Amino acid sequence: MTIDWAIVELAIPLLFAGLYTTVRICLLSIVLGAVLGFVLGLAAFSRSAVVRWSVRGYVDFIRGTPILIQIFLVYFALPGLGINLSEFWAGVVALSLNAGGFIGEIVRAGINSVERGQSEAAKSIGMTGRQVLIYILLPQAMRPIVPPLTNELVNLIKGSALLSVISVYELTRAGQAIISTHFVPFEIYFLIALYYYVVISAVAYLSRLLERRLPVW
Repeated sequence: MTIDWAIVELAIPLLFAGLYTTVRICLLSIVLGAVLGFVLGLAAFSRSAVVRWSVRGYVDFIRGTPILIQIFLVYFALPGLGINLSEFWAGVVALSLNAGGFIGEIVRAGINSVERGQSEAAKSIGMTGRQVLIYILLPQAMRPIVPPLTNELVNLIKGSALLSVISVYELTRAGQAIISTHFVPFEIYFLIALYYYVVISAVAYLSRLLERRLPVW
């Protein structure tokens, strides 16, 4: 097989435009998903059974359905409820809702991993439930939370490729546009894979740095 280097040279800047959109979507989605996830993770410890079961139902739905179906629900079903989103924001919302469900479970598990006796000891000296959460549980839960959070970010980056089905001009969609014009799938898909690999490797490296800097309790 002969590689068409002229097409590779042409594709590099065009794919960067798609990569820029991918990075924007992923950054927005992980921030919004992290906020939603931490809210869900903390709500899982609510005294209200209704709140706890609502969180469990949401998490189970997100974990039990394909992300592609979730994207379709946001993009095609929400307009039926009067909520019209552009392709870009439909992608952000879908990925954020997906990430929020997984991060909520990660946060809940991280807090549960802290020895229960520490909470009981803190309460015995007069600390409130909120103080126990902020000063005892969350600081100790952060280190074990980082690796699964990194995995979720990696899955989010990979999952963003599915947004091409709703015509979001992200990295994969940019590659498909080039292929449809120049008919060089090998070169383009190899470049797309390389771009994803570089981005995900950078995320993994930053995660390892962060994990080493977090205190060991």
